Amino acid sequence: MTKYKYVGVLTIAGSDSGGGAGIQADLKTFSALGCFGTSAITAITVQNTLGVTGIHSIPPDIVAGQIRAVMDDIQPAAIKIGMIHSPDLALAIAATLERYPDVPVVLDPVMVATSGDRLIESETISILKEKLFPLVSLVTPNLDEAAILADMPLHHLSDMQEAADRILQTGCNAVLVKGGHLAGKELFDVYKDQQHNAHIISSQHIATENTHGTGCTLSSAIAAYLARGEKLLTAIDKASHYIHTAIAAGQDVQTGKGHGPLNHFFAPEKLITHELE
Repeated sequence: MTKYKYVGVLTIAGSDSGGGAGIQADLKTFSALGCFGTSAITAITVQNTLGVTGIHSIPPDIVAGQIRAVMDDIQPAAIKIGMIHSPDLALAIAATLERYPDVPVVLDPVMVATSGDRLIESETISILKEKLFPLVSLVTPNLDEAAILADMPLHHLSDMQEAADRILQTGCNAVLVKGGHLAGKELFDVYKDQQHNAHIISSQHIATENTHGTGCTLSSAIAAYLARGEKLLTAIDKASHYIHTAIAAGQDVQTGKGHGPLNHFFAPEKLITHELE
C-alpha cells in the first residue's frame, strides 16, 4: 500500500488568547493553504483585539525541546519564527535551528503589536541580529520593526529601500520590509537579498480596522508556500495575494471591540500530501 505524508510547517511563536495573531493565526494560515501545522510555543500572552496586558514566558529549554520533538519526528519542510521576547530564548532557538540547516526559515521579528504594545526586550534585538538572522531565509519586519533594526525613521518608499540594505548587513539571506503602515491608497513592500535582487510588491489599501495578525499571517503564508516547494520570490508573491484577499474578506466583520482578525479561511485548500519514497 502506498504511504503519503502531509506537507508540514513549524511555527515558533507566542500564543494569542484572542485567536487573531501568533500561533493561532499561523496554524490557521497553514491549514488554509493545505499544510499540516505544528508549533513550538514561546510565550502565552493575555491578549484580545484591544491589546496585550500580560506575557508569560515559556522556559527556553522547553521551547528548544518542542522544536526538536517536531523536527526529528514530523520533519516539517519549512519554519516560521514569530515572537521571541528574551535573550536566552533567542540563543536557545538559534542553537537548536543550527541542527536543521537545510530547512528554510522565515523570521517575523515581532517587536510591536498592531495595538502599539511593545512585545520584545530591548537587549534581545542585538542577539536576534547576531545569532538568528544569519540562519534564516527571510526576515519580514514591518515599518516600526524595520526602523528599530535599521536605526532610522521610515516615511517613504526610499526609506524602506535603505532600511532593507541596512538590515541585510546583519547577514540574513533576504529581507522583506512591509509598508502596510504608510499613508496612501497604494501600499508597497520592499524585497532585497544578498544576491542584489530587488523587488517591490504593490497592493491597494483596504479601509478596515481588521488588521490584527497581518504580519504573523504573511510570514506564515510565505513559509507554507516554501514548504510546498515554491521559490522564495514566488512564495512571497503568492503569500501577499493571500493576505490581501484575507483582509478584504474580513474587512466588514466585527470580532471584539478593537483590531479584528483577518478571514484566513476565505478559500481553504485541502491538505496536500506527498507520496513517501
